[in-house]
Amino acid sequence: MKQDATRNAAYTVDCEDYVHVVEFNPFDSGDSGNLIAYGGGNYVVVGMCTFQEEEADIEGFQYKTLRTFQHGVRVDGIAWSPETRLDSLPPVIKFCTSAADMKIRLFTSDLQDKNEYKVLEGHSDFINGLVFDPKEGQEIASVSDDHTCRIWNLEGIQTAHFVLHSPGMSVCWHPEETFKLMVAEKNGTIRFYDLLTQQAILSLESEQMPLMSAHWCLKNTFKVGAVAGNDWLIWDITRSSYPQDKRPVHMDQACLFRWSTINENLFATTGYPGKIASQFQIHHLGHPQPVLIGSVAVGSGLSWHRTLPLCAIGGDHKLLFWVTEM
Repeated sequence: MKQDATRNAAYTVDCEDYVHVVEFNPFDSGDSGNLIAYGGGNYVVVGMCTFQEEEADIEGFQYKTLRTFQHGVRVDGIAWSPETRLDSLPPVIKFCTSAADMKIRLFTSDLQDKNEYKVLEGHSDFINGLVFDPKEGQEIASVSDDHTCRIWNLEGIQTAHFVLHSPGMSVCWHPEETFKLMVAEKNGTIRFYDLLTQQAILSLESEQMPLMSAHWCLKNTFKVGAVAGNDWLIWDITRSSYPQDKRPVHMDQACLFRWSTINENLFATTGYPGKIASQFQIHHLGHPQPVLIGSVAVGSGLSWHRTLPLCAIGGDHKLLFWVTEM
């Protein structure tokens, strides 16, 4: 008997607005709970989640909002800084956003009186991805429809600028070797750059367009995953510049690809909201079929919990969380 993989969300949180983007903090912030940030039409909310999967004495799941940051314009992307600490006095909350006005905003807060943001200007079209350098948190990388990847310091000065052949869709920093950056382009090319020489050192080809999202597997940095057209694609960069594995996954075009933070064979994809509700799927490389299928009326954003096999997605006035097995 084939087990049906379709599931409802295990947990939900009600929100005041349509959620455009959601990100778990991928770094250890020194506290037992997990920081999460989500963005709506004109604000960012930073909250704390604790799940029964990690704290046995909790029924289900607990969520509390720590702070709401006014943003003034639609939030398109959120990236956490590794400098965020909850175990310091005062605490440090640090993240950046990309927005519909093509600007990056760098927010710093102590969750009390200090709440500042700095605007980083330079992109001339929509920003599709942004990330902090994971070791020191002193630089931000961003990619845009303006065919550039830019590196910024925290003062807002551009320290590097790569011209791309098509819109930049995703950018990832190597977790250990922080001079290595992965940039994925809409034309199906994924390039790795050496930030010391500011040269491309390796490229991968999907041979499919449009490539909408790509992600470097942080558990095994020889693995890269992406969605292009209706398919997910996986590369082993030690073996070939062409995908090792690919499969059709979303009828209305695939949208996002994210590796699990804890298992190099587990990843999630989302499809565009089309004629059917947007699909969310969790895949395991050992299984021919998705191990979990969820449906969200209008889903956007996709983020894995730092230590659990658990995904968050934004929806219509809510956050939704799905849990899978390892």
